[in-house]
Amino acid sequence: MSFTEAAQDMRDELVRLRHTLHTTPELGLTLPRTQETVLAALDGLPLEITTGTSLSSVTAVLRGGRAGDRADDRAGDQAGGAVPVVLLRGDMDALPVAERTGLPYASQVEGRMHACGHDLHTAMLAGAAHLLSARRDELAGDVVFMFQPGEEGFEGARHMIGEGVLDAAGPRPVAAYGMHVVSSMLPPGLFASRPGPIMAAADVFQVRVKGRGGHGSSPHRALDPIQAGCEMVAALQTMVTRTFDVFDPVVVTVGQFHGGTADNVIPDEAYFEATVRTFSAANRALVQRRLVEVVAAVAAAHGLGVEASFGMGYPVTVNDAGEAGFAERTAGDLFGPGRFLVSPQPVMGAEDFSYVLEEVPGAFVFLGACPADRDPATAPYNHSPEAVFDDAVLPDGAALYAALAMNRLAS
Repeated sequence: MSFTEAAQDMRDELVRLRHTLHTTPELGLTLPRTQETVLAALDGLPLEITTGTSLSSVTAVLRGGRAGDRADDRAGDQAGGAVPVVLLRGDMDALPVAERTGLPYASQVEGRMHACGHDLHTAMLAGAAHLLSARRDELAGDVVFMFQPGEEGFEGARHMIGEGVLDAAGPRPVAAYGMHVVSSMLPPGLFASRPGPIMAAADVFQVRVKGRGGHGSSPHRALDPIQAGCEMVAALQTMVTRTFDVFDPVVVTVGQFHGGTADNVIPDEAYFEATVRTFSAANRALVQRRLVEVVAAVAAAHGLGVEASFGMGYPVTVNDAGEAGFAERTAGDLFGPGRFLVSPQPVMGAEDFSYVLEEVPGAFVFLGACPADRDPATAPYNHSPEAVFDDAVLPDGAALYAALAMNRLAS
């Protein structure tokens, strides 16, 4: 039985698992109920399972039966002939979003929702563990299943790397693969990826403008931080368009601006924050320098002080060209032509699978999960309280995970 056929036979189990996860979303690095649900889903499989110490992670290792006698393999390791390892990752955390989908399995936890589809990723990865365990004797190496908390801004992948997930099977993986569903943009069941940068680096720029408060009727007797701050916001946008090549894009978006307490009071300070998205190390370094220069120059022009700082976020998610091509070929072999799109451009979102791909060659793949009765061009996107993901894609995601691991080990 092929992976696609076996995955379709598991469809009801995958849907039940996904719905269970969806009704009980958890945030951040501590996901005790989610971890318990995953461990139950893996129960009975021939896996070596460990859980995290600083986070509610689950790492499961499947030893392949075709890798030969394990004692011989260990001797081969010492001689440089290590058994190959492939890592598959699924993230498990939810978002602080109040769900408005009206689904019968909607979140039962107020103010929390699996609005980014991580419940699907977890279910698909658990499905892949079942599929590969059933064909363990055909595996020419070992598979690490990385069930990760804290993708949504908590650097869960970095924490798991620190706790040894890349060394869980012994040798480091020869390849790593992650997958992400989208509730719009792509038709249901269409996979998409590209070689090179696939998602952006995401950093935070924080600015505190220091002036001198006064009466709103006499601004000449004060140093107005709000007016100068507004000028900085506008100047940052001009700087981006006049400094950076549109074919190596940079995005700076101010998402917070705070200042003042009353209409007739000029405050002492104003504060704003911006998200900064880049796709290259050179632009990431340059934009940090130029942003600071711009706000300092505007402040100086108005006789105000300014404090500017950066919070470094997730790095650029970069697909290895060979592994991206391998993912495309594997999807074509599994599902036939027309089911894989080579993305013409990367996505401005950020992803902490980037930490894994900094250490191991691999590929990150998107999967369209827009319900069939909705238009992908207008359907609510990931992170929306109205985002809906189609359960029909669960078997295909599980099958692709499994095929990527088995075929890559065979190669």
